[in-house]
Amino acid sequence: MGTVFLFNSILLGVGLAMDAFSVSLANGLNEPAMSKRRACAIAGTFAFFQFLMPLLGWVCVHTLVERFAAFDRFVPWIALALLAYIGGTMLRDGIRGGKEEETSGVGVLALLLQGVATSIDALSVGFTIADYGAREAFVCALIIAVVTFAICLGGLRIGRTFGTRLAGRAGILGGAILIFIGLEIFVKGVVL
Repeated sequence: MGTVFLFNSILLGVGLAMDAFSVSLANGLNEPAMSKRRACAIAGTFAFFQFLMPLLGWVCVHTLVERFAAFDRFVPWIALALLAYIGGTMLRDGIRGGKEEETSGVGVLALLLQGVATSIDALSVGFTIADYGAREAFVCALIIAVVTFAICLGGLRIGRTFGTRLAGRAGILGGAILIFIGLEIFVKGVVL
C-alpha cells in the first residue's frame, strides 16, 4: 500500500460521497437545529454504508460474480425508488407544514434508506478493487468511509446554515434535492 493506493482510495471516497453529500445537505436543510451528535450519527450512517458496499462488492467479485452482474441493472431503479419516496415524503410534509414549525428531522428508517440509496452504486467499486487482497480492500473501504464522513459533515453544516435562513421552505427544498439525486442516479445508470 503506497501513495498511489492512498490517492486512489481518497478519490474513490470523494466520488462515492457526492450523493451522500447532497442528501446530507437536504437533511441539514430539513433540520437546521440539528445537534452535533445527531450530525455525527447521520454522517456516520452514510460512512458505514459507503464502507460496507465496496466490501460487499469485493466479496461478490470473489464469490458470486454472475449473480451480482444480474443485480447491477436494478441499482438505478432501487436508488430512484428509495430517494423518490423519501424526497416525496419531505415535499409533502414541507407543503403541509406551512408555517415555521420545528421539524423533527429524518427518522431512523428514512436515514437507513438514504444510506442504502446513496451507497448502492458503491457495490460496483468491488469490481474496481477486485485485484486487491482482503487487507487492501478493507483499508480502501475504510478510507472511503472516512472521506464520506467528513464530506457529509460539511453537507450537514451547509444545509443547517441555509435551513435556518429558509425556515419553512427547507423541507420542500430538501425533498426536491433528494428526488433530483434519485433521478440523476437513474439517468446515469439507465440512460448513459
